[in-house]
Amino acid sequence: MTADSVLILGGGIGGVAAANALRKRLPRGHPIVVVDREPAFTLAASFLWVMTGARTPEQVSRPLARLARKGVAVVRGEVERIDPQQREVVVNGKVLRGDRLIVALGAEFALNAIPGLAEAGHTFCTLDGATRLRDALAQFRGGRIVLLTAAPAYKCPAAPYEAAMLIEADCRRRGIRNAVELSLFSAEPGPMGVAGPEVSAAVRRMVEQKGIAYHPEHQIARVEGGHVEFTNGVRAGFDLLVYVPPLRPPRALSGSGLVDESGWVRVDRQTMETRFPGVYAIGDVTMIPLAMGKPLPRAGVFAHGQAEVVARNIARAAGGKGSEKLFDGHGSCFIETGDGRAGFGAGNFYAQPRPAVRVRRPGRLWHAGKVLLEKQILWRWL
Repeated sequence: MTADSVLILGGGIGGVAAANALRKRLPRGHPIVVVDREPAFTLAASFLWVMTGARTPEQVSRPLARLARKGVAVVRGEVERIDPQQREVVVNGKVLRGDRLIVALGAEFALNAIPGLAEAGHTFCTLDGATRLRDALAQFRGGRIVLLTAAPAYKCPAAPYEAAMLIEADCRRRGIRNAVELSLFSAEPGPMGVAGPEVSAAVRRMVEQKGIAYHPEHQIARVEGGHVEFTNGVRAGFDLLVYVPPLRPPRALSGSGLVDESGWVRVDRQTMETRFPGVYAIGDVTMIPLAMGKPLPRAGVFAHGQAEVVARNIARAAGGKGSEKLFDGHGSCFIETGDGRAGFGAGNFYAQPRPAVRVRRPGRLWHAGKVLLEKQILWRWL
C-alpha cells in the first residue's frame, strides 16, 4: 500500500461507516482499504425482522464490493495477525500495511460455549440463525417458547427483549397466542441495566405487559433432554428454544499487544486511539469502562459514532484543517415491541455517576424511524 493510506479491519457497521466517512473527507490520493472475511455487509439491526419474516436475508445484505464505487478497495480474507507497532496485518498469508489502522473486527459469538445450547436452540444474532428461526417459528403451533441470554454481556442490550415481544406479536398475528407460553430468562439482574434503573423498569414493563414471563439472574449451565438447566438449580422445559450467545474477542487480537487482561481492546474513550499511535479501535472489539462500573454496551450506534470521530480526526491529521472531534458517549436505540411499534431510548452513557438515558413510549413513529435508518444504511453506505 502507498503512503497516507488507511487500513480498516472489519466490514461491519463500524468499518463501513468509517470507510464512508473517510472517503468523504480524504482526497482520492489517500487509499482506503476494508478487509473482511465475508463477501457481504449484513445489517444486524434487521435480523429480528428476518426472524419474523418481515425481511428476507437479501433485503438486509449488500455486497461489500460495492464500496469500490466510492473509491474504497475491499480485500476479502481472514485477518490472521496484527502488528500495531508497524501497522501491518497478515491476511490470507499476505502482509498489508496502512499509515493509519482502524480495528473494527467486532466480537465473535462463542456458539459452543454452553453445552447443548447450539444443538437444541435457535439464535437470531446471525443472519443464518435468524433465517432458521424464522422457519422454526412458522412451523410452531403451540407449546412453550423459552428465550434466554447465555451471558450477562451480549451484543445490543435491547435485542432479547425485542425478540420476545416480536415473537409474541407474531403468535397473535397467526392466531396461536393462546396456545403459546412465552418465558424470558436473562443472566442479568434486569433489562438494559447499563442504562439505569428507570430504563430497566420501563423495558421490563413493556415485556411483562405482553404476558411474557420474565426471570432475571438466571445463568444457563447446560441444555439437555429438552430442558434448560441454570446454575441456581432451576430447570425449564421448552418446545422451542431461542438464545443470545456469549461473546469472545476475535482470534486475530491474540498476541497483538492491543488487548488488556479482559481480552478486549482498551482505547482512549474520546478519540478511540489505542496505545499505539495511528492505531484505532471502534465498536464491539473495544472495552470502555463507564463510571458506574459496567462497560459501554456493544451496539451498532456506538460503532457508528466512534467511526465518525476517528474518520474526522484522521482527515484532520492528513489535511491540517478542522478541529479535533471527541466521542462523547451519546447513543440511542429503537426498541421494537411488535405491531408496527417501537420505543426509543437515548442519552449520554458517559454521564456520571451513571448514564443519563431516557426511554420514549412505544409508538408507530419510532418504528418508522428504525425503518428509515435501515434504508439509509443499506442504500447510502453501499
